[in-house]
Amino acid sequence: MTMNNNHILELWKELEQSQSNGHFKRLFQSNKPFHIYVTYQYPEGYYGIAFVISDNFRIDISAFENLKDLKVALVADHSFENSRLLTIQLLTPFNRDIFAALCDNVIESVIDITSEKKRVRTIINQLCKWKSMFDKINSDGLSPAEQQGLYGELNFLHKILVKSGLQASDVLRTWVGVDKALRDFQGSNWAVEVKTTATSNPQDVKISSERQLDETLLESLYLYHCSVETSKANGQTLCDKIAEIRSILSEDIPVLTKFNAKLFEAGYTDTQSNLYKDIYYQIRFEKLYRIDEDFPRIKENELRDGVGNVTYSIVLAMCDKYLVTENQVISDIKKL
Repeated sequence: MTMNNNHILELWKELEQSQSNGHFKRLFQSNKPFHIYVTYQYPEGYYGIAFVISDNFRIDISAFENLKDLKVALVADHSFENSRLLTIQLLTPFNRDIFAALCDNVIESVIDITSEKKRVRTIINQLCKWKSMFDKINSDGLSPAEQQGLYGELNFLHKILVKSGLQASDVLRTWVGVDKALRDFQGSNWAVEVKTTATSNPQDVKISSERQLDETLLESLYLYHCSVETSKANGQTLCDKIAEIRSILSEDIPVLTKFNAKLFEAGYTDTQSNLYKDIYYQIRFEKLYRIDEDFPRIKENELRDGVGNVTYSIVLAMCDKYLVTENQVISDIKKL
């Protein structure tokens, strides 16, 4: 089920118009057995969402104390008997639209869960990810390796947006790398893992787990390798690539907002763009490999009992027989 963060923004706007002191809430959706609210606190200007949970359900939110931009709290609520509200508020208005998209994501992840235990666990897991994101935003920005990796993912995203003919919203939904998914792009029966290198040995790529290049549950699995040169003057910066994609999405504001939220999840924010203005990327070459048959990788079912969390390297210079064309990959991606 796909939500629309515009609905959250509209409800916040309605609550803002009351201009009365206090903490106000509006039901997000009425046709579910549990209740989710959009909230607004005046005059502080705190935007938020809230979930109704049972009084007898124990929940530890101590890990979210003293966050700079978010406030997580359990508050009394008399709308329903024996219940409380788990509230999540944004304390600064600057990232309101992005926060709306993040709220949309967490609502979408729990809206059809009937078990309160599982629903609350999903919310807490999402908050842990948000905490990490906001901590990263408040630090020194993305590391050079993270910048490079994000550039490679954005370069592949740009290709799909331009060449697949698919709706931008559908394309954006397949970009799951920022959600710490197993692979960077995922459709119903296909996946693409992106590796971006800029070293003296550009054909050597690191694989982070025994499942990353395991195609067992997929019809098609691909590896996209982007080799770049970095410099202080020539090429395209990370900010340039982001601006290029934003231009493509500029006429679809909800999708653009989703894209900005995904950037935020990746640790990128425009307020820190000056940190990325001096690193330029030039693409040396791009290659796509189909992962099947005897492609040199480690699969989960090949491990001995007791072995896990495997990391390893692949020398792609030895993998030319697995090369495929961009058109072949785009054809699979069109199946979503």
